[in-house]
Amino acid sequence: MSGSGIFVVGVGMTPLGKMPDRSVKDLTREAVTNALSDAGASVEQIQAAWFSNTRQPMLEGQNTVRGQIALRPLGFDGIPIANIENACASGSTALLQSVAYLKAGMADIALVVGAEKMFFPEKRDAMLAAFKGGTDIHAIEATELWIRGLAPEVIPDDVEDTAERSFFMDVYAAFARQHMKSFGTTVRQLAAVAAKNHHHSTMNPLSQYQTDMSVDDVLADKPICWPFTRSMCAPISDGAAAVIVCNKSSLGLFARSRAIEIRGLSLASGTRREIGDYAKHIGRRAAGQAYAQAGIRGAEVDVAEVHDATSFAEIQQIENLGLCAQGDGGPFSESGATSLGGPVPVNPSGGLVSKGHPVGATGIAQIFELVTQLRGEAGDRQVPGARIGVAENGGGFYEVEEAATAVTVLAH
Repeated sequence: MSGSGIFVVGVGMTPLGKMPDRSVKDLTREAVTNALSDAGASVEQIQAAWFSNTRQPMLEGQNTVRGQIALRPLGFDGIPIANIENACASGSTALLQSVAYLKAGMADIALVVGAEKMFFPEKRDAMLAAFKGGTDIHAIEATELWIRGLAPEVIPDDVEDTAERSFFMDVYAAFARQHMKSFGTTVRQLAAVAAKNHHHSTMNPLSQYQTDMSVDDVLADKPICWPFTRSMCAPISDGAAAVIVCNKSSLGLFARSRAIEIRGLSLASGTRREIGDYAKHIGRRAAGQAYAQAGIRGAEVDVAEVHDATSFAEIQQIENLGLCAQGDGGPFSESGATSLGGPVPVNPSGGLVSKGHPVGATGIAQIFELVTQLRGEAGDRQVPGARIGVAENGGGFYEVEEAATAVTVLAH
């Protein structure tokens, strides 16, 4: 197995949830302080930093220098600080940038932070409108017309969509219908994925939701847009996560036994492809690139964190990651294969649908979970003997797929 020579030596994270009284600065402070403590590192050792955030410009009016403003109160000034925004893949993109910087020899130790405030109860319309910026706003009407017309024949006649929701729930619903049409995926299989992640989150004290749900509970929940109910969809979340990375020459400054190597890290953008050409799906292309760097195959993955903005997305991404065959994601999940205790647990954190989805922090939160798992420090949700972990973090929408997707391979 090959490697990058870059290691995660510290991780930190806040609880996720709706926190109207907490600021981006406050969330950043908690996550960074925890990461420094975890690594046994000082502010003075950090030579460069990357800051991931997507909502401050739209909801708070804070733009252009978000990272500098959030990090300065913690003592970070003078060093290079870069602000990264790349839809829901912002956190993983920031991590990729830091890895490239260290591999280029421009620094030895770096900090990567994702911090997001999405919940502003007094700005409800703006909260939901912000999601539409993740696709081509000049083609929004045509896009909405297209997704409404995707595989309508699988929708039952008596369906009512009643819930206020983000634009992306309709996008994922259209993709789910297409998958149902192509492969026979069922609503109950989607519910099984959601129930599994809600169960996993009961063992994660940082999760937004920590209530166990059965498959029937999920199916009986409030309808959002068919085939999704509320508990199949990621909530609006606030929170932050941080990681400290270093090169091999600096590894001796930290506890080597707890260091996790970044074996592969890819970033892809969406392409123009036929809707049914899953072999060219952005997630599959990104996975192939990361696996090639790491020298692994999907069958070697012990644990995965995937971007389940909806429960259908998990089914799609485990297929893209090669954890099961194309089209088999539904029955594979329903069989219990991706549950804790199964052959390849997916989203032991609870995933986005239950752990939460603070967009700019989500990719780093996935790394937090995988590092915790690979160190053997995940407590009740620990995947026994986990040595190789994979994170898939995608965001935005470009014609038939995500606009950006990153896949990270970690190993211990």
